[in-house]
Amino acid sequence: MSAQSTGPFRIAPSILSADFARLGEEVRAIEAAGADLVHFDVMDNHYVPNLTVGPMVCAALRPLVQIPIDVHLMVSPVDRLIVDFAKAGANLITFHPEASDHVDRSLRLIRDQGCRAGLVLNPATPLNWLDHVMDRLDIILLMSVNPGYGGQSLIASTLPKIGQVRSRIEAHRAAGGQPIWLEVDGGIKVDNVSALAVAGADTFVAGSAVFGAPDPQGGYRGVMQAFRGALSQ
Repeated sequence: MSAQSTGPFRIAPSILSADFARLGEEVRAIEAAGADLVHFDVMDNHYVPNLTVGPMVCAALRPLVQIPIDVHLMVSPVDRLIVDFAKAGANLITFHPEASDHVDRSLRLIRDQGCRAGLVLNPATPLNWLDHVMDRLDIILLMSVNPGYGGQSLIASTLPKIGQVRSRIEAHRAAGGQPIWLEVDGGIKVDNVSALAVAGADTFVAGSAVFGAPDPQGGYRGVMQAFRGALSQ
């Protein structure tokens, strides 16, 4: 494969597009279909113009699945919810640097709670936010849409940005640094996941592509088929 990324690839279905009347059932279904993570898009109607789920939903779903819970905080301020989601059972927590008063402190707080820590960069957020915190990161999440709503189309300029972040990750590893996942979120469909993998991503958030299908297991299988196609190129 010609992708710049190395190591395992992961798909994280986002519950933002799930049927909340059947949320527990749907989350169990995507785990049974082979999902690697469950992705939570947490919005506060302040940092982004939408309101979604809080720690109580995370705590309710935690006993139902064995796979890690990946929490993306689109909130400001972030530190209180870092602690609350960690207590509710989150395994990975990412946040936007613009939403934190002290980025290094917030990253330390996530790790102090026993979770993996990461930063989220919007399409227009410059990469220099990464310059002094690479040693604190377990994951970098690139938004391929402007955050706030599900079902948006992928912004094409994300592709070269993925390659730039992948180059930073590989340079960090070559200098003896820790592994860092490169996650992409927004507009991921069966017809573009291969291009994202080739660009260098290794973790893919899929919302409507999974839960918008007649059943989540069938939708997830569709994403995985495209993903396997990317691996075989």
